[in-house]
Amino acid sequence: MAGNPSVRSEDLSSRMTRVARAVDDLLDSTLPPVVDGAEGRLFEAMRYATINGGKRMRPFLVQATAALFDVPESISLRVGVAVELIHGYSLVHDDLPCMDDDDLRRGKPACHIAYGESLAVLAGDALLPLAFEILTDPATHPDAAIRVALVSGLAQAAGARGMVGGQVLDLAAGDADMDAGEIARLERLKTGALIAFSCDAGAILGRADETERKALAGYAHDLGLAYQMADDLLDYEGDQDVVGKAVGKDAAQGKATFVAAMGADKAREQARLLAEQAAAHLDVFGDRAACLRDVAHFVVERGS
Repeated sequence: MAGNPSVRSEDLSSRMTRVARAVDDLLDSTLPPVVDGAEGRLFEAMRYATINGGKRMRPFLVQATAALFDVPESISLRVGVAVELIHGYSLVHDDLPCMDDDDLRRGKPACHIAYGESLAVLAGDALLPLAFEILTDPATHPDAAIRVALVSGLAQAAGARGMVGGQVLDLAAGDADMDAGEIARLERLKTGALIAFSCDAGAILGRADETERKALAGYAHDLGLAYQMADDLLDYEGDQDVVGKAVGKDAAQGKATFVAAMGADKAREQARLLAEQAAAHLDVFGDRAACLRDVAHFVVERGS
């Protein structure tokens, strides 16, 4: 397929900014409006946790992979918003004192600091089912089989064999010494599973063949590990004002990270190698995948 030439002509920064704004607009129209009373306070917390924050990397990956197959952006954005709602709920819960105990998220107080722990838990609980409500809506895709495949894929990525399972491994690790291979397995679940689904979602929407789907799976695997290595480096040497959250906590808490296992220089070198490998998986798509190749390099050079 030729792909959309107007999409290909955008540089990465402009395209990411445009998609992020579209995601915020769709979140605004999808999330419940704030009303008076206790219920309204919940709706406000849901909005606080999701709107106007982050790079929207996961929705962007859905949009960019779907664009390879000429999927209308109105469809891929809805799927991207569903992924972002799952990501948002996970961040709210990860920041809780019983989890990672972070007070700052995206440059502002974490949801539990702003709204209290109980309401933060409930806000996360409410964001989770809303994601699947979006995916089951015929407005997301007219083919019920596609909608079922998306629901199944996201459920697996977010659940015990994906993101939640990775968080359990992270908590269980404590201050134990883990080698790079063990950390990679943890991060493939905690961070990589949702990134992998974001790329596979574009393939599902585009009815990709087996070769194309395997290529995107390989890309997502290497991209997810590179992304986490970059995150570990940002915690190790980043600027809190730029990163938007507390830095230096991993080392202070003795957490298992790629930097702890490999050292900063080796982790940086490995992240760049993974970015190159991720880009190489996309050869089957030719020039149509130029944006996704740029993303692979962006994730390891970013400052936040």
